[in-house]
Amino acid sequence: MTPLLFALVSLLSFHVRAAFSAHCSSTTPTRTFEKCVTLPTQQASMAWTFHPHNATLDLVFFGTFISPSGWVGWGINPYSAEMTGTRSLIAFPDPNSGQLVLLPFILDPEVKLQKSPPLSRPLDIHLLSSSATLYGGKMATVHSGAAIQIYATLKLVPNKTKLHFVWNRGLYVQGYSPTIHPTTSNDLSSIATIDVFFSAAHRDDTRTLKIVHGFLNAVSWGVLLPIGAATARYLRHVQALGPAWFYVHAGIQLCAFIIGTIGFATGIRLGELSPGVVYGLHRKLGFAAFSIGALQTLALLFRPKTTNKFRKYWKSYHHFVGYACVVLGVVNVFQGFEVMGESRSYAKLGYCLCLSTLIGVCIALEVNSWVVFCRKSKEEKLRREGLIGGGSGKGSGSHG
Repeated sequence: MTPLLFALVSLLSFHVRAAFSAHCSSTTPTRTFEKCVTLPTQQASMAWTFHPHNATLDLVFFGTFISPSGWVGWGINPYSAEMTGTRSLIAFPDPNSGQLVLLPFILDPEVKLQKSPPLSRPLDIHLLSSSATLYGGKMATVHSGAAIQIYATLKLVPNKTKLHFVWNRGLYVQGYSPTIHPTTSNDLSSIATIDVFFSAAHRDDTRTLKIVHGFLNAVSWGVLLPIGAATARYLRHVQALGPAWFYVHAGIQLCAFIIGTIGFATGIRLGELSPGVVYGLHRKLGFAAFSIGALQTLALLFRPKTTNKFRKYWKSYHHFVGYACVVLGVVNVFQGFEVMGESRSYAKLGYCLCLSTLIGVCIALEVNSWVVFCRKSKEEKLRREGLIGGGSGKGSGSHG
């Protein structure tokens, strides 16, 4: 199992380094800005320059299309960190000419509830200018993955430089009305609050913590815990190991729980840093897996001796709760990939390869265990019928 775990750790470490090395750009073909930040979702980023003397903000938003007929939007919510109430600029190909257009929209509650399609109208904020360009210049066309830059210059209220930014993208445009964007947790959390005067607030802090959280939990709940369960099931019957199998099993599970506890704590911290963002299923599975893991760890303190009459009940409890914890942990790792928007990433591919290899090894060991069991049962049956004997030459040959 060690080379398998090493391969997964190496792949996830590469993914972490790549994510940490990803940086925003403060330059475009026509402008240079003072500050930039990588936004937490959709591979988006933003750069800006704030002019304190007249409270104006020059900025550019970097986004990507997910469909040739789709849209990309960016905006500011003057009141709260949510979509409803956002004053937005949305870019999409003109249905008639195919040229890129940028129109202003105010996202009312009716739009969120899909009671009425969004209609373009002037914004009630001090938007001095706006424009949009595709990466590649005038010859570029909208396609899936096409990069877009949305420029805006705004007049801010003096001393109010902490702004709620909202961005998103969708698959279709009906006429000149963008349709609803995808509703994955990644898309629903495309919100950031940034103080454009003091710093690029939070920069990649949340993103970094997400990666650390995912890495620790994938290794602990998703790999070490299943390996620990497998060692208990298949090594305990190897007589040459004696009681060593138990210490290997307990050591692996304890390491998994300690690393998983750290990963769980980073998840709690992420929740505190992301008010209003709730990953219901992922959160519930995480609490369930951690609670069951804690029960399993505490159960070692109350492990009856082999001669105790309650030993068989403890073993049944330990097996059932242990396998339940393994299943919950693995399922939640996959849920975590969805939450992070990494459902098609190399990290998930590496984890799937690791898990499938582990499952393959377990299947092979399970088949071998049943073959050995059936062979011993057959020999025991023949022995009871007197067809073979423990001390005869024929019997000795059979055992060999």
